Amino acid sequence: MYQSSTSIRIHYAFTDQMGFVYYGHYAQFYEIGRTEAIRALGLTYKDMEAMGVIMPVVEMQCRFLRPAKYDDLITVKTILKELPENHEILFHGEVYNEAGKLLNTGLVTLYFLSADGLNRITMPENLREKLQPFFSEKKV
Repeated sequence: MYQSSTSIRIHYAFTDQMGFVYYGHYAQFYEIGRTEAIRALGLTYKDMEAMGVIMPVVEMQCRFLRPAKYDDLITVKTILKELPENHEILFHGEVYNEAGKLLNTGLVTLYFLSADGLNRITMPENLREKLQPFFSEKKV
């Protein structure tokens, strides 16, 4: 299992009239978490695009448990529970407040596609090599 954590300060622009984080911003929080999780491995989305690989979101699920509020420092935990075997990668997400209370859970599904033809492809080998040590059963 691979995990990464990213902190984000809630600015006023993220909140709605009730003073809670507007629900649509959670997609951005999960995007930031994924970007930083890949960066922590030594790659960036820009690197992947340079290799001719794009990763569009094809599905997102969110469960709202508690609100985040203005000036909270939230932690976005990004988790890969399985090493991808095909064109699909599942990023599990959890958002916590400073008190460690779980605010939101999510699951975001992305596909690996070739940038030139938008065809489904398997995970790039250099990303696989960086992720493989985090999984107990090493797959080739």
